[in-house]
Amino acid sequence: MTQKNLALVSGANGHLGNNLVRLLLKKGIPVRASVRSINNKAPFHGLDCEVVEADITDKASFVRALQGVETFYAVGASFKLWAKDPKKEIYDVNLQGTRNTIEAAAEAGVKRIVYVSSIAALDYTSLPAKESNGYNNDRRDMYYNSKNDGEQLALELARQLGIELVVVMPSAMIGGVASLPLNVSYGVLKLILNKQIPVDTKITMNWIDVKDVAEGCYLAALRGRNGERYILANEQCLTITGTTVLAKNLHPELNLKVPGTVPKPVLFTIAWLMELVGKWRNQAPLLTRKDIAMFSGLQQNFDISKARNELGFNPLSPEQAVEEAIAYLLKHQSLLK
Repeated sequence: MTQKNLALVSGANGHLGNNLVRLLLKKGIPVRASVRSINNKAPFHGLDCEVVEADITDKASFVRALQGVETFYAVGASFKLWAKDPKKEIYDVNLQGTRNTIEAAAEAGVKRIVYVSSIAALDYTSLPAKESNGYNNDRRDMYYNSKNDGEQLALELARQLGIELVVVMPSAMIGGVASLPLNVSYGVLKLILNKQIPVDTKITMNWIDVKDVAEGCYLAALRGRNGERYILANEQCLTITGTTVLAKNLHPELNLKVPGTVPKPVLFTIAWLMELVGKWRNQAPLLTRKDIAMFSGLQQNFDISKARNELGFNPLSPEQAVEEAIAYLLKHQSLLK
């Protein structure tokens, strides 16, 4: 039997998932939080929610986890931009995870799904990018591919299975409650504060406070139209260098250095060297040639009028989001190590 208002949040120990759990609880909504390992309960300390084990690669685990659930917030995914085998570790996991969880939700009798996609699934050829532009046709990155194809699969499956599904597309989430390992976006701020960005890459970030994204997810469940997609981002982006200038002005005591500009061939050489070091250490390089090719100079500006008008989405400015996030990181020094 479906429990009134019961929500399941997958990936509930992640940055967005955990902040969403906290928001829903504050609104008096009963929450079931799913994690890949039941031993991972530290992010739920002091929270009055049920924690269950479920893995997006295991459909049966989600059929069990979704029993009695009214609204399913499909947050859990492989969120990384680098892997030894990106197709297997990122693309295949996210596509199979999408199929598994939506089919499981239909089998369990869930009424509504809020599917968390990404601004990676937007077409950037006409700016500001908006939902009606369609999908990103740049196929060079497996995470981006998984978001483009995963979202379309989610919408198609929902139509076939007769289950309501609303898509939300967040940008670079920072702020709120965070824990290690930091997500990719928060990791950029960590690099800035640790003075580990040597040159101006001209890469931009569309900063958004994770609390606003959590609110947007809730509003999508409440007001979003079935089968529609909503951008949860800010209108304007900031370069990483511009973000460093902002951080320097906010905290002069940190003596941050603003990265200098270098010619693009030099950038590619630096990225190539970082890839070699990453391969040798078996860890994600700080910068890759693909990052430069795909993102250097890319303007991540969005038309968010649909989310504003239909959902009531009203985010903090990117500058405010950065200011709050930096204050949080400086307060929690263990996150900077």
